Amino acid sequence: MSNPTRERDLVLAPNEFAYISDQTKGHIVAYVGPYKTSMANTDQPVYFDSSRKKFIDCLLEDAIQTFTTVPEGWYAALKNPSYDAVQPNQGSANASPKLNVGRKVNIPGPAFFALWPGQMVRVIKGHRLRSNQYLIVRVYEEEQAKKNWSNAVIKPQKNEGEHKTSDTEDVKPNVEMPNLAVGKLLVIKGMDVSFYIPPTGLEIVADSKGEYVRNAVTLERLEYCILLDEDGNKRYIIGPDVVIPKPTEHFYEKNGQVKFRAIELIENSGIHVKVISPYKEGTNTYNIGDELFLTGKELKIYYPRVEHAIIKYGEQEIYHAVAIPPGEGRYFLNRTTGQISLKKGPVMYLPDPREAVIVQRILSEKQANLWYPGNKEVLDFNARLRDVARYEKLNDYLTQKEVKKYFKSDLADEEAKDKKLEIASDEFVRSQSVTKAKSITLDTKFQGAVTIDVWTGYAILVSGKTGTRKVIVGPQTYLLEYDEDLTVIELSTGKPKNDDKLIRSVFLRSLHNKVSDIVHAETKDLCPVEISLSYRVNFTGDPEKWFNVENYVKFLTDHMRSRIRNAVKKQSIIEFYANGIDFVRDAVLGKPDADGNRHSGKFDENGMQIYDLEIFDIEILDADIQTVLYDAKHLEMKRNLQIVAKQNEYSFTVEHEDLSRKIADEKSQTKRIGIDLQLSELQKELLLKLSVLDSEIQAQQKDLDAKLSKQTALDGIDKHELARIRQKQEFDLEMAQRKLEQRITELQAEVKGVVEKAGAVTPDFIAALQSFSDKALAEKMAESMAPLSILGGKSIADIFSNMLQGTVIENV
Repeated sequence: MSNPTRERDLVLAPNEFAYISDQTKGHIVAYVGPYKTSMANTDQPVYFDSSRKKFIDCLLEDAIQTFTTVPEGWYAALKNPSYDAVQPNQGSANASPKLNVGRKVNIPGPAFFALWPGQMVRVIKGHRLRSNQYLIVRVYEEEQAKKNWSNAVIKPQKNEGEHKTSDTEDVKPNVEMPNLAVGKLLVIKGMDVSFYIPPTGLEIVADSKGEYVRNAVTLERLEYCILLDEDGNKRYIIGPDVVIPKPTEHFYEKNGQVKFRAIELIENSGIHVKVISPYKEGTNTYNIGDELFLTGKELKIYYPRVEHAIIKYGEQEIYHAVAIPPGEGRYFLNRTTGQISLKKGPVMYLPDPREAVIVQRILSEKQANLWYPGNKEVLDFNARLRDVARYEKLNDYLTQKEVKKYFKSDLADEEAKDKKLEIASDEFVRSQSVTKAKSITLDTKFQGAVTIDVWTGYAILVSGKTGTRKVIVGPQTYLLEYDEDLTVIELSTGKPKNDDKLIRSVFLRSLHNKVSDIVHAETKDLCPVEISLSYRVNFTGDPEKWFNVENYVKFLTDHMRSRIRNAVKKQSIIEFYANGIDFVRDAVLGKPDADGNRHSGKFDENGMQIYDLEIFDIEILDADIQTVLYDAKHLEMKRNLQIVAKQNEYSFTVEHEDLSRKIADEKSQTKRIGIDLQLSELQKELLLKLSVLDSEIQAQQKDLDAKLSKQTALDGIDKHELARIRQKQEFDLEMAQRKLEQRITELQAEVKGVVEKAGAVTPDFIAALQSFSDKALAEKMAESMAPLSILGGKSIADIFSNMLQGTVIENV
């Protein structure tokens, strides 16, 4: 740096220090506060750049640094310590000592110190561990680690439990010193240690995110994880457990997960595994290369193990049984023999992937049209299947996997659900292609064998390539074997029926079949007629005969035309016009017997029977004859209508009068009912008033009874009160009598005492007492009358004389 103008006085506070370089000698002095000095022109402030390991010139204010503070529970990693382990003294200038360059020491807090020039320090918070956390410790200096092993700050967990540990070397409180070779990794588990500060010689290894404390994997029940070691071995840990890996291990991760759910297997699901390491389980011994299909029958919960690798076909890991309802089926291919068989329901079919694979059949366009008439979806789907087969250069069947590849199906949805369950294990992924054999694929909605639904009133003829032949009569569902086909029949259409328009079908309507036709005939008087009719046909007897006639419609109509023409030829036009329907029904069905039953219309050739006939119209083709017959019929109809009108008028009059009588009767009945209701209401009102009066009388009677009871009670109270008063008066009289008697006794005693005292008084004693008494009286009177004499202006003698007038002592 250039040498800028700067302050020459260095003033340091108690927690500050600075490096000053002597530009003449190259020495660097550490000034530690509190301190003040004046700098020479050759003194240059510097600071130590730890990244470049170099002293950099700077301004004086930039050279001032604060002390390193290590709080309680923290520690400082100090690089390049001094040999005597002493830091610069405070309040002085310290020459740089010889540093132990390349060494590193750990200083636990609390500590407060300045740094020597060239020293580097990093303050780290002490490592607090929960029971599911751990630390990885590396030995970076063997001798120092052994020497300072006991200086580590280790706080054990308060509640130490029994934990099974692996062969990992763990650091626990109060244990012997482990192997401390340089580069050795140690594990400190939170289940044993709650707080840790490493001693000198050891350092904590940070993870990829720079964190020192690592979280263990907590496994619940039905969970597991996989640990991969540097030597390629794996460990499968099953919960519940807290998993802490060895220093050389790491967790196997799949799709961001390190712990996985155990695989639940039911009787209708399974897993295909291959043995990759020999092992023995119970009495069974398994060798490398053996393949197993594990289902819920023998194993309800499956945990992957070191000896197993899951075999996957595509993405499928778990195989589920296929539900085959009653009346349905599935084709499956034997991988070994190539034979295709049919599995019929009802059953939950779980094919063993080592032996069988479910396949589906491809229908030709002709088969799809005949077997599923009018079902465009089936036609289009099988056309796509044929395109897929040609594109993939396959034979005439597809596996379910191949169908899923090109179509959205329920199978694809099920496998998508399986894919959400992550199964972590060794695995083999096998090709989905197999040696092709004859098979079939139907619309993926059905996912099974070709199912023919024979509805009520229909029948089909099934023929096999081996010459088998059977008739299936509905209602029922038939599953075609792989080599079976349906016999096609032809039916004439149009009116009248002819061979120009034929429809092809595999379904024969055996019940309530309707065949319409138009028959042209001629009466015996050469009048042409046209009959529009419809036959109701059933097939009865042996079903094997029903398909003996290829076109039963043509066979029926030709025969019946002949019969009807022969019958019409025997009738005149008038007879036929009047009873044409009966003539035709008798010709076709036969005449009814005594019970009204007809026994004609049967065909022994194919078991066909006409059980009813509908005649829609009989038309006379000669216009003149039709007009004459129409006029005659019109006149007859007019006369009949007049008679009907009179009959209707009579019926109306009778019914009108009958209704009038009924109305009057109903009104009278309604009035009677009203009167009865009023009488009933008056009676109820009278009963109510009587009830009210009766209630009032009863209330008054109860009131009088209550008053009488009250007076009786009062009389009793007065009687007792008088008795108490009488008793009190008698007591008072008795007490007064006693007091009187007592007073008389006292008076008698006083009189007796006075008498006795009087007898003791002599005349001389009386005279003396009297003299003393008069003298005292005179003195008292003089004192009392003195104010009176002053007020009245009289003498005391006059006043005294006036007072004694009329007394005994007036003349004394």
